[in-house]
Amino acid sequence: MKDKKTLKKELKNLFNSMDFICDNFLSREAAEEKHLKIFYNIYQQLAIAWEHLGLQCKHWDGFRKTKEKNEACRICGKIKGVDDQYYLLPRSGRKKIGKKLFPNSKKVFENREQATIVNDTVDFYGASLNVDVHNRHKSKLFKDKITIADERIVTLKECGIECSIDQHLIYIKMNKPLKKAGKKKYGALLWELRRNDLKKYPIIIDYDENRNFLGLTILK
Repeated sequence: MKDKKTLKKELKNLFNSMDFICDNFLSREAAEEKHLKIFYNIYQQLAIAWEHLGLQCKHWDGFRKTKEKNEACRICGKIKGVDDQYYLLPRSGRKKIGKKLFPNSKKVFENREQATIVNDTVDFYGASLNVDVHNRHKSKLFKDKITIADERIVTLKECGIECSIDQHLIYIKMNKPLKKAGKKKYGALLWELRRNDLKKYPIIIDYDENRNFLGLTILK
């Protein structure tokens, strides 16, 4: 990542190069078609370099009003509020993509697509991370229309184990057991299980002296 001074200098040089190509070659009416195509491609490559440098800009000097009544960065020229097509991540150190999002409307949307705020997945060194945020929306269940609640769900998958966290629950799904799995699936609170059944589940509960639940460990 470049500092402000270096980035401003490189962007200024880039803009001068783009203006030179545009004013001296692309704007000439008498230019031959084959030459015009070459300089057009050069201009497009410079535009890609502009996008790359723009991803490093932190908009230190704020934004200015344009003729189209938009707000453009005073350094890189990016329009405020327009999403980037790419992300630029540092090779080392903490990586950050996007900002934390939550459901943002009380409206019930007609379908899941309209209600979706973000549903994105990243594969990171072999682990899969998905963030799904959506508002309330209608859905069909056995021919009846129901309303699906608004949620923010974060799901991590690693080695066949899936952990999902939403605003109300934390759910862990283990990979398939080595022994033959049963046909039915049950659920129960710990105090509802018999002592002999509890011995079959490799779970360690963390708690304090006041019996407050602190966490758990599952032995694989």
